[in-house]
Amino acid sequence: MSTTIDTSTDIRSFHVQVPQEQLDDLRRRIASARWPSQELVSDRSQGVQLATLQELARYWTSEYDWRRCETRLNALPQFTTEIDGVSIHFVHVRSPHENALPLIMTHGWPGSVVELLDTVGPLTDPTAYGGRAEDAFHLVLPSLPGYGFSGEPGELGWENGRIAHAWGELMGRLGYSRYVAQGGDVGAAVTDAMGRHGTAGLVGIHVNLLATALGVVDLLPSSTDEERSAHAALKVFTTEGFGYFLEQSTRPQTIGYSLLDSPIGLAAWMLDHDTDSYLKISRAFLDGDPSGGLTRDSILDNITLYWLTGTGTSAARWYWEFGQFLAAAAGHTPPPVQVPVGFSTFPGEIWASPRSWAETVYPGLAYFNVVARGGHFAAWEEPALFAAEVRAAFRALR
Repeated sequence: MSTTIDTSTDIRSFHVQVPQEQLDDLRRRIASARWPSQELVSDRSQGVQLATLQELARYWTSEYDWRRCETRLNALPQFTTEIDGVSIHFVHVRSPHENALPLIMTHGWPGSVVELLDTVGPLTDPTAYGGRAEDAFHLVLPSLPGYGFSGEPGELGWENGRIAHAWGELMGRLGYSRYVAQGGDVGAAVTDAMGRHGTAGLVGIHVNLLATALGVVDLLPSSTDEERSAHAALKVFTTEGFGYFLEQSTRPQTIGYSLLDSPIGLAAWMLDHDTDSYLKISRAFLDGDPSGGLTRDSILDNITLYWLTGTGTSAARWYWEFGQFLAAAAGHTPPPVQVPVGFSTFPGEIWASPRSWAETVYPGLAYFNVVARGGHFAAWEEPALFAAEVRAAFRALR
């Protein structure tokens, strides 16, 4: 990775160039992996299945080409800038339509800017994808602190509010005095914080995960079948699918040793996120049947990015910060969101929130829609549907 300094703006152009010896070392480590015996159940209830991970490893070493991802990233305008002592990496694509609305969009875990790349074209140049010029965005895709090509925080306190402040600073440096924000997963929590903190220049937000549901479970309605189903899904997550969350929110350093030492361990940890996504990823490798953008190559682009940047531990620490935030916020009413909110429910989400849940968290909800298909990694899996939701959510703010 290399950086060219532009001292006049304090924003530096960025180019990805991974030394070949790092890629050779990655392949050697995969080839020398020690494998456990096969799981003793026929489903994923004991974790990532051996057949899935062994096929992923085979493809990783024999067919996958990181240079293709590197070329794709370098075809986009990438930059870094230091904010609050941390180097922040971001993609910044201006629309060919000058009246486009600036949008900062934040990825999640175990994601990166890779999961958002297929939305760049539809969002910045909608006319090339059958859309309207008046729906265009100037797009900013930052890498979260400690993720991807962003620097690693060297001190505590990089929770959602601090990241929200950093994103406001970033948009100001780019000359955007009026903009909107979007996020899913970790990005949803950050975007929520931007709306509650009154981040300078922000005029609206859109999220596709009700991240704050974890802190207000008792307040969420449970009268209808849809609401009871959502509660059941949330309970399953917090009892059976909570392993990665619990470990990273309490012991990120412990799991971090494995994530930095073994690419197979890193891949398994990243795949073991939620049932819907796992089954889709497993099918992509075992059957060659990708779900939209969740292809073998793009999945490995994301995992390889974590490996090459050595960010398994630093990315996991966000969950520790989030855990501290939830503990401190328990029993306190959060500040109200100060801008219009849009929410999209994708059916395969970890907990697919009904409208009543979204309205409980966001009174006066400005936009809500249940999308036909897609899951937790909505922008990655269904970029066209996701882009349509983002356009619709912010249309009234143009």
